[in-house]
Amino acid sequence: LSGRNEAYYSDYLGSPQEFISAAKYGYLYHGQWYGWQKQRRGTPTRGLPPATFVNFIQNHDQVANSGRGQRGHQLASPGVYKAITAVLLLMPGTPMLFQGQEFAASSPFFYFADHPDELAKKVSEGRREFMAQFRSIAQPEIQAMLPDPADPATFMRSKLDFAERTQHAPFYALHRDLLQLRRDDPTFRSQRPVAIDGAVLGDEAFLLRWFGEDPSGQQDRLAVVNFGRDLHLRPSPEPLLAPPADSWWELLWSTEAPSYGGCGTAPLETEDNWRIPGHAAVILRPITSEAFREQQHGNGHSPDVES
Repeated sequence: LSGRNEAYYSDYLGSPQEFISAAKYGYLYHGQWYGWQKQRRGTPTRGLPPATFVNFIQNHDQVANSGRGQRGHQLASPGVYKAITAVLLLMPGTPMLFQGQEFAASSPFFYFADHPDELAKKVSEGRREFMAQFRSIAQPEIQAMLPDPADPATFMRSKLDFAERTQHAPFYALHRDLLQLRRDDPTFRSQRPVAIDGAVLGDEAFLLRWFGEDPSGQQDRLAVVNFGRDLHLRPSPEPLLAPPADSWWELLWSTEAPSYGGCGTAPLETEDNWRIPGHAAVILRPITSEAFREQQHGNGHSPDVES
């Protein structure tokens, strides 16, 4: 999402399959070889409840180790960042938000520490050595601008401005609404093991499907996520795209809602197969064919075609 693949990021591809696997299995490394550490990493997660896993898209290490203290929303496009936020807050597991993430805090976050002078000097030197594992940050012009952990100004620059909750209202609303959806929707709330599957739809697009407890499938939920440009699926043979029997998909939630600064969401499934908006995440739920026909009649559309 940020385009970075240095140091301990180098054993990840950022591919759609990785996001699907993380949603299904909690995390990616279950004992495979991890090149950066030159050893096997992780243990299997089979049998563990989803709530065991703490999921995040940024934390204090990732932000502070960016060199300039940049946050996720400053490293990715707004649409992509909103889309991955939707995945984070709805996928199985326990989501974690790093301070100010929920309102797109503009303040950087640096590594800071308060030690006696002699130790503070060693900490500062050690910090520069540690950051040199990133090829870009190892360059002299970046090393020269790394903030001193012992400088009080480093700490002060990292403090949040809570007025940004109002100033960045669309981002704050997006997080609020997603958390409410996670809490209120029985399928997202249930956190049942083995109740989610996914499929790759393109180089930068994928879907996640939650299976509800209702055998009719009316509690199923479908997330269509696209980090790339607009995608036209033609044909669309992926079985997970199919709604439950005698049903259609209808819009439940979208990152492209105007209240989040978006441009609106056209129907994804059309007469010409699936059209998936770029830099977006769209959540769909089933609606029975009877209810769909009534809805279409009420909107003045033909009941035989979703438009």
